[in-house]
Amino acid sequence: MSSLSQLEPRPVKSSSNTQDDVVYEHIFDAILEQRLAPGTKLSEEALGEIFGVSRTIIRRALLRLSHEQVVSIRPNRGAVVAAPSVEEARQIFAARRVVELAVIELAVKNVTPASLERIRTLVQQEQDAFDRGDRGSGIRLSGEFHLELAHMANNTPLLNFQRSVVSQTSLIIAQYEVGHQADCSFNEHEALLSAIESGDPVRAVAMMAQHLDHIEGKLNLDNETASTDLHAVFSGVRKRKSRPA
Repeated sequence: MSSLSQLEPRPVKSSSNTQDDVVYEHIFDAILEQRLAPGTKLSEEALGEIFGVSRTIIRRALLRLSHEQVVSIRPNRGAVVAAPSVEEARQIFAARRVVELAVIELAVKNVTPASLERIRTLVQQEQDAFDRGDRGSGIRLSGEFHLELAHMANNTPLLNFQRSVVSQTSLIIAQYEVGHQADCSFNEHEALLSAIESGDPVRAVAMMAQHLDHIEGKLNLDNETASTDLHAVFSGVRKRKSRPA
């Protein structure tokens, strides 16, 4: 399991990012990297202390995550990291299959030299992360590869849906994956990149279907690798001076 104490916090993408954005990104990354276990209680008080912000800011970030269905907000009980059931996991993978196949077909049609360079860099960074034993970063970069495909497809609704299902898939893998086999994914990502470069949408769609088969084939019901300790997961985050919400 990777701990944030071993990683640099993800860089802020823009100087216009709000405190809500920063908190959201840290929690989103912790879920995507599988450092937060499904079912973890996301205490507003504890997170406010960790990030040095008001509970109102935490509440807004958690609400955004709930809209992506990676956090569940329970009336009068607070928020938890979503814990998909087996049936929900099957439904999420079925939905992801539909969107991923549409995304890669559009990505082949809309690819540009700049987008190819961005995704090629992600594949290399993913391989480097697994090579140095940083599984958490490798998992996040694997997710970002699929999100970059959605950017490449140039379809905003598909991108928004892709972001949600990639995050939910990470939760499913955290619950149900057999062992730590995700580090083979960059080989398949390289093959997908090659298919996109070839300009052959039929080949690319077939390879994506095979890739998703491999991901789903690694799952069972018995594995949970992440943590429920909020302070441990976010130990590397520097507190920010709270501003009125």
